Amino acid sequence: MDKVNILLVDDQPAKLLSYEVILEELGENLIKANSPHEALGILLKTDIAVVLIDVVMPQIDGFQLAAMIREHPRFQKLAMIFVSGVQIAETDHLRGYEIGAVDYVTVPVVPEVLRAKVRVFTELYRKTRQLETLNAELEQRVAARTAELEAQTEKLRQSEERRSIALSAGDMGSWEVDLATGHIEWDDGPYRIFGVDPAAFQPTVEHIEAMMHPEDRERSSVAGLVAEGGSRFQVEFRIVRPSGEVRWCYGAGIISREPDGKPLRMTGVTVDVTDRKRAEERQLLLAREVDHRAKNMLAVVLSVLRLTKAQTTADFISTVEGRIHALAATHNLLSATRWQGANLRQIVDEEMAPYRADDRERVAAEGSPAMLLPATAQAVALALHELATNAAKYGALSTDTGKLKVTWSIGSDALELEWEETGGPPAKPPSSLGFGLSIVRSSIEAQFRGGVDYDWRPEGLRCRLMIPRAQIVTPDPMPQNPTTPSKAGAQSLPRGLSGKRLLMVEDEFLVGMMAKKLLESLGAIVIGPYARLADGLAAAKVERFDGALLDFNLAGELAEPLADFLTAHGVPFVFLTGYQRDSIDRRYANVPLLQKPIEPESLERVLVSLLDTPVPLRAAEAD
Repeated sequence: MDKVNILLVDDQPAKLLSYEVILEELGENLIKANSPHEALGILLKTDIAVVLIDVVMPQIDGFQLAAMIREHPRFQKLAMIFVSGVQIAETDHLRGYEIGAVDYVTVPVVPEVLRAKVRVFTELYRKTRQLETLNAELEQRVAARTAELEAQTEKLRQSEERRSIALSAGDMGSWEVDLATGHIEWDDGPYRIFGVDPAAFQPTVEHIEAMMHPEDRERSSVAGLVAEGGSRFQVEFRIVRPSGEVRWCYGAGIISREPDGKPLRMTGVTVDVTDRKRAEERQLLLAREVDHRAKNMLAVVLSVLRLTKAQTTADFISTVEGRIHALAATHNLLSATRWQGANLRQIVDEEMAPYRADDRERVAAEGSPAMLLPATAQAVALALHELATNAAKYGALSTDTGKLKVTWSIGSDALELEWEETGGPPAKPPSSLGFGLSIVRSSIEAQFRGGVDYDWRPEGLRCRLMIPRAQIVTPDPMPQNPTTPSKAGAQSLPRGLSGKRLLMVEDEFLVGMMAKKLLESLGAIVIGPYARLADGLAAAKVERFDGALLDFNLAGELAEPLADFLTAHGVPFVFLTGYQRDSIDRRYANVPLLQKPIEPESLERVLVSLLDTPVPLRAAEAD
């Protein structure tokens, strides 16, 4: 047990010695002071349990010393015992108690009495200190526990926040049904999925089941799920929002039951799976369309094989291979747009590429942007292939000096394409059209009710193809003549991206401005370009977009956080980058990628396809 300090104050050394002898048995630390000034100095430096003060001292008596001690805030509760060798009046006793004395001892001092009184106050002091220590420890434990609870509360809050964000990002909502009362607890998710106002809609079993599609209501009702007798359930059902919109939902949960099997509550989540259902429907439709197109392509190839004539087997193989390659090249163009159409310029470039290998100036091609329907694109590609093959065998491309010029423009009723050969052997009308040139006439005139005009001139063949406007997917504004655009026509034709809100995040200023100008010319509303990832994220969180264009590397920062945010919120987007596909994370494997430098036609084609833009003026495709 730790010793405590007892201060003995007296101006007579003999009396101090006597106090010391008497109190020595207590086993405490005895500190002596010969004057009030010395006593005050000791008190300020040492922690004292009890002070024994002689009442009668020169200059400053015991009462005055006690009053000085009590004035200090530290010594408000210090135990003080007065020792007096003279008779003290009752008023002196009262004065001492008022000052703060706890007891009196008279001389001659009875050792047992003095020891007993001092022992009481030393033990009291010791107990007080122990209580203070325990209180301090308790306060520390309480503070630590409080901090722990606050930390757990914060973790719980953060966990709930993450759960809410995850549910919101996944178009999910959680709920709980009290099966005894029918009371339902919803978070924000189901309100959003059902398209109802939290302030006005009261979630009850009756109200919710009333919004279910009549064909799904019976098998998806609460009573029906409970009656199945299981503890877990999974169900898909449709709902009809107040606006009339039909949405697909997936529900999964657990039914809690009493030991006797009586259902108590149902807890679970609801997920809006409308986009997945629509994707499945599109996939099924695409599968049927692929099957249809594959059969059509096989029929075309079979026709090529049957109708191709040649003098030798080698000629036959060469001719067939050329025609099939022409079809295959067009097929690749159509696949890139999900069979929405093929760009006429790309078709021409594909067919003319072999003849530009040695001298690009020999073949010139120029015309207005135009997207052809799939069947039309295949026919035009085959027609151009046959014209080019004929020119290579008998026309301008059969000599080193011959040249070919291919031009096209969109008129009021048709797309006109001119094939003009010069510098080759004189052209003579054949006695009859061969299979190749017959394909040109039949595919354009018979299949699409277009026109084909051959002009066999001495300087070379001139052929004009006229393709009806109905075979054009998204024509550019209608010109009044080949060189002067019509403003009225431009306003009357809808744009492929008209009204679409697009977010652009691109750190190369010129690239961003070029792409923005192009997209705005197509009717899109472009927000940006933003050069920093943080700015793009901020815009994505506060505005609504139909799609986005992202540079994958933004001044050293990868655009993955923004890409993940857009994916979570169902916003389609395109990567604009110099990276190869294998340099980008595999989770973005289905995201379209355009490599820089960007071709305007490719950008338009990909965005139109990505956003599933309705195609006005589109005619039914021929089988």
